[in-house]
Amino acid sequence: MLHDGLTFDLLGLAPGAGCSFPKTENSFDLKQSPGARRLEALHLVPGQHLAGAANALPVMQALIGLARDLINHFDDLEAVIWEPSSSAIGRRYFESVTTAWLEGGPFPALGLTAFRKTIDGALQSIGLDFWIGQELRIEPPLSTQRVEATRLGTRLVNQLVLVGGISNSERIVAPDGSRLVMRPSRNGKFVRVSRE
Repeated sequence: MLHDGLTFDLLGLAPGAGCSFPKTENSFDLKQSPGARRLEALHLVPGQHLAGAANALPVMQALIGLARDLINHFDDLEAVIWEPSSSAIGRRYFESVTTAWLEGGPFPALGLTAFRKTIDGALQSIGLDFWIGQELRIEPPLSTQRVEATRLGTRLVNQLVLVGGISNSERIVAPDGSRLVMRPSRNGKFVRVSRE
C-alpha cells in the first residue's frame, strides 16, 4: 500500500497466511479486549525498502495515517493494536487522537504510549522507548496522585517526542507551578522526573 510516497505491507489477508493476535495490557476506548473476542488480525508494517528507517518519525506518521485511513474506510475494523505500548485502541479514539496529531496537535501519549505503576510507586511510560529510545519515569511523591501524574506524563511525552529525548538535566515548571527536574538515568534508558 502506498501512503505519502511510502510503501507499506498489509499482512493477514486471504489468500495469504493469517496473523497471530498480539497480547495487550492496556485498553483505550474499548469495552472488552479484542483478544477476548474472536477477531482476525491484520498487520501493517513498513515496506522492505524502509527497513532501516522503520522507527523514523516520518515513516511512523505515514503508517499511522494509513491505519487511520483504513479505520475510516472499513467499518469492520474495531481496534488498532499498538505493540510497543501493548495497547488496544478503539477505532473512534484512535481516529480522533491520531488525526489531531497528524494535523499538528499533541502526540497521542495515551495510546501510542501507556503508563503503569512500578513496584516502588513511580509512574512509568510503556512504549516511549520506541519513539525516542527512553522511557519516562515520574518519581514519588509526584506519582502519588495517579490522575495528575498521568496528565503530567502525557504532556512530557509530547515534549520528549518533539525533541527526541534528553541527554542532560532540564528544569521545567509543572502545570501547578511547582518546579521539577528531568534527568536522564545513568544508563540513559529513562528520563526521571522529580521535584527540584
